[in-house]
Amino acid sequence: MAKPVILVTRKLPDGIEARLSSLFDARLNPRDEPWFRDGAAIAKRATEAGAAGVLCAAGDPMNAQTIGALPDSVKIVTTFSVGVDHVALDACKARGIAVTHTPEVLSFATAETAFTLMLMAARRAGEGERMVRAGKWEGWAPTQLMGVTLQGKTLGVLGFGRIGRELADMARGMQMKIHYHDVQRLPVELEKGATFHADEDSFLGAIDVISMHVPGGEGTRKWLNAARLAKMKKGAIVINTGRGPSVDDEALVAALSSGHIRAAGLDVYTAEPKIHLGYMSLENVALLPHLGSATIETRDAMGNRCIENLEALLLKGQNPPHRAA
Repeated sequence: MAKPVILVTRKLPDGIEARLSSLFDARLNPRDEPWFRDGAAIAKRATEAGAAGVLCAAGDPMNAQTIGALPDSVKIVTTFSVGVDHVALDACKARGIAVTHTPEVLSFATAETAFTLMLMAARRAGEGERMVRAGKWEGWAPTQLMGVTLQGKTLGVLGFGRIGRELADMARGMQMKIHYHDVQRLPVELEKGATFHADEDSFLGAIDVISMHVPGGEGTRKWLNAARLAKMKKGAIVINTGRGPSVDDEALVAALSSGHIRAAGLDVYTAEPKIHLGYMSLENVALLPHLGSATIETRDAMGNRCIENLEALLLKGQNPPHRAA
């Protein structure tokens, strides 16, 4: 009996590709060729292959047009990500295509990235690294590149989900106080002593660092705008490892330039891989290339989540365990 065909849009870890190929007729993208950026190309390849499933990734244009052009043979779209805002869920539902994702396996790694950016921004690590590499470091000096300590500061977590709570646990090790703002208060056992703010103004005014962990979509687009930045303490720090569009880039560049915001650390961007040019000329912003879940352990776990979903639906006729829609 022929194995179900799976169209894989991106280069995945070798072990994951090997496992996919053992279970399915996996049509891989071994050189990560950029056809994955073109929805029409994805649909064309799926049609030519007679694919039963598409394994895509964050940023792939799985919009309504792409979904509408997929062949009837496609029964599942599984995304190598937790977020599904790049997938047209309504279009998939209308066609009876299951959508699955990879929850619960990347929280710690993404929180590590947020924590890394907090330290880089607070301690001016990016500036120092650039100074050394450029051959401009002339030796230790008492007032050189003085940053601020995180010890005793108040961390404000915007979106107190799994990633936000992992970050909070790390920050407690730095003796930071934890405040959070979310759509509703969490159970006490999940708060672990964190202070909940139902009101965003009181939240923004109370914190020294904001770390953003909100989902994508119009409801959070440009959430951190000029008005909200103005409500933060002078000298506060902004960290974003959630969704790029949740930050108003023009407003943040202006706040960083004026010094109202001391520093920022960004791992995600509005139109990535394009980055707002205003950030490129600022020394007080640390920029990472979407490293959130980029550990060997996490990417393997994400790939195995995708395989579990494909295997359940296409090989066992079961409901996928990590269904998003």
